[in-house]
Amino acid sequence: MEKALFDARYEAYRLGVEEYLNGLFAANPHWADLYDSMRYSVLSGGKRIRPVLTLEFARLAGLDWRLALPMGCGLELVHTYSLIHDDLPCMDDDDLRRGKPTNHKVYGETMAILAGDALQPAAFRLMLTAPEIDAQKRAACALILAEAAGEDGMVAGQVLDTLHAPKTQEELTEVHRLKTGAMIAGACKLGVAAAGGSAEFLAAAEEYGYQLGMAFQIRDDMLDVIGNVDEFGKPIGSDAEEGKVTFVDLLGLEECEKAVLRCTDAAKQAVAPYDADGFLAQLADQLAGRMK
Repeated sequence: MEKALFDARYEAYRLGVEEYLNGLFAANPHWADLYDSMRYSVLSGGKRIRPVLTLEFARLAGLDWRLALPMGCGLELVHTYSLIHDDLPCMDDDDLRRGKPTNHKVYGETMAILAGDALQPAAFRLMLTAPEIDAQKRAACALILAEAAGEDGMVAGQVLDTLHAPKTQEELTEVHRLKTGAMIAGACKLGVAAAGGSAEFLAAAEEYGYQLGMAFQIRDDMLDVIGNVDEFGKPIGSDAEEGKVTFVDLLGLEECEKAVLRCTDAAKQAVAPYDADGFLAQLADQLAGRMK
């Protein structure tokens, strides 16, 4: 796919997501400080990879991608809640997120926790009231998100990461599959489900997402060593400071690079029959070489 075409489609998706998100939590009740905290993190930028994936898979499955915005943005709300909580002193205790002070540094720990709490039901409300998507597809999407984010998905990965001190390659792989891969795979599946796509396409989307998620997380481990704080948007070397074992510790940078490329190739192969113009392949390649 030509870079100009890829960039144009990605930007159209990203702008659609930003516009949709900007319309949320904009009322002014007397608890508007909660909305301010929610909007601070929801609108803090980022690549919007997960909702972009939802929109592209919806398009490939035959749906006008704009109709899938409540699904992709719903998952983005849950992703945002996880970042707010992940940054808390009781978790990773981070001061920066995407180059800005973390939510609890601006609004305090109590409000940060409550903002994260509020983003979760807000996500399901978006999905379950999505216009022009029938009730059966809405329910299927809500179930996908619940499974991706819940006690045997993202939260399980967070528990293993923060409380079980993974040290082997097998343990780290499980953490990253649950903590990162489940949500990326969920984003891909949401697009197919919103469109009522086939079971075969749903399975291909899931495999693409899990492989992409593994590549993404290994690259993240690498950037914690070789990244630039101004570009990466959060502190460099924080994993080492916290005593966390990463893929870089276990494999070294060179083998990590090879692992990223293997996962990226597997992701591209999973969706090759559906990715006619190569958007998903190009996205995977770009993420494999990202510096932020």
